[in-house]
Amino acid sequence: MSFKQKSFYLGILCLFITAGSLGCGKRGLPRPPKERVSQRAEVSGFQRGNTVKISWKMPARNAGKGSVLNIDRVDIYRLAEPATAPTSLTAEDFASRSNIIKTLKIVDDDFGGKILSYTDELQFASQPARLIYALRFANASGQKAAFSNFLVIEPAGRVAAEPTALHSELSQDAVTLSWTSPTANIDGTTPASLLGYNIYRSSSEKQPARLLNKSPITETQFRDEFFDFGKQYFYFVRSVSLGTGSEPVESTESNILEIKPIDTFAPTAPTAITLAVGQDLISIFFATNPEKDIKGYTIYRSTDKDLDLTKWQLLTPELLERNSFQDKTVESGNQYFYYITATDNAGNVSQPSEVVSETMPAR
Repeated sequence: MSFKQKSFYLGILCLFITAGSLGCGKRGLPRPPKERVSQRAEVSGFQRGNTVKISWKMPARNAGKGSVLNIDRVDIYRLAEPATAPTSLTAEDFASRSNIIKTLKIVDDDFGGKILSYTDELQFASQPARLIYALRFANASGQKAAFSNFLVIEPAGRVAAEPTALHSELSQDAVTLSWTSPTANIDGTTPASLLGYNIYRSSSEKQPARLLNKSPITETQFRDEFFDFGKQYFYFVRSVSLGTGSEPVESTESNILEIKPIDTFAPTAPTAITLAVGQDLISIFFATNPEKDIKGYTIYRSTDKDLDLTKWQLLTPELLERNSFQDKTVESGNQYFYYITATDNAGNVSQPSEVVSETMPAR
């Protein structure tokens, strides 16, 4: 057999061996692609008073310990430059000219798409400035991911300071908030550049506060009529001014007011009481009280108009939940006097209503 023939047969043999290996090998279940941890954050933010609040969304999960992709910390960078400086900026320029203003340690609870934030306190110079923020994730070895997007803020100095001396007065229908207006702006200039106020409320210190007014109010007083007695509330107020680009800018918070309204307000006395004589009974009708928290009514009776009201006979041992009642314990020929009180959910009892009377006809 020639050399060429041997080479040909050897090639055929190798081909069959390769094909057999491919066809007879064990096939495992297909593996899903490994999830890659996002290494670049998206930063957003805004000015609030003499601060800039920046925030970003964390990845859904972290890479395992020891992985180069494991996020151990966040470095927050800031570049301050004149507002007239060129706006073009590369990542290399930013890295060489900016400073790390804060390093935040990252823990496992920070993942899952959680929004993290940082508040940068500002010191205002005489000239307008442009602030550029960015952040980078870093692992435990100090290796850093790419910069986030650049957040550009041109903070306004002529923004009113926060309101002060927030306090409240409680009534049956409202929590009335009052406060003192700011007299200066955050950069020390006067008078305060003020558009109005925003009022916020939350039911716990950990819950985000909800804006109560639809647009900034100009008075230094606000009535919150949508509250419940016995529940805890936290209130604060922010001034609103025009910032850079005529965008509204809020101040930082006033003092936070914590209150738990307690209902000590008695309902009004029932009114419009009418009596109607029937077959061996007197029907009593009256107007429903205007208060929203009325639990029921109590009806008292006497045959002596001059008897002390506290000694009149109680006709309704249980609170009456409707605005009518039939007195079936009457006798012919007698005159009967009635009064009614209202009771609210807190147990407050109204003053007695006017006294009304009716006489059962003699048989």
